[in-house]
Amino acid sequence: MTREEKEIIVRDLSEKLAQNSFVYITDASELTVATINRFRRLCFDRGIEYKVYKNTLIRKALDTLDTDTSALDVALKGSSGILFEATTGNAPAKLLLDFRKTGAKKPLLKGAYIDSSIYVGDDQLDALSKIKSKEELVGEIIGLLQSPAKNVISALQSGGNTLAGVLKTLSEREQ
Repeated sequence: MTREEKEIIVRDLSEKLAQNSFVYITDASELTVATINRFRRLCFDRGIEYKVYKNTLIRKALDTLDTDTSALDVALKGSSGILFEATTGNAPAKLLLDFRKTGAKKPLLKGAYIDSSIYVGDDQLDALSKIKSKEELVGEIIGLLQSPAKNVISALQSGGNTLAGVLKTLSEREQ
């Protein structure tokens, strides 16, 4: 591979890292061709991009980010594949767990870069699978904000929509 080809790969990888807030580095060594093809098909079906890169090129691309990613150096050993996801932080973790349910022991999670936070090691996979997406968090907040209003509305409806009914309901709640 020529120097120009490597520079192009690093530039493209840097752009992908900047565009995707959720990046998982995996170890897919010792996987058979059939197994890796099943894994790639599952990634494609879920809208997650999976690519294999040389560790030196990944390191150079990580260096272009604004945050310190030196903690991921531990993960950049051996064969490395990267899962890119733009919208949901837990989707790659769930994908890895679902793929392991088919009997495969790999790919292993070597490290993850999620919204400027770094996770290292396969033992982090369960915690990463429980991360909530932005949409889920917004939904929970909206639900919490609506809760007091729903209580008032239900109190009004239970009293027959009259002022006397509201007063009666409120007086019963204090007791």
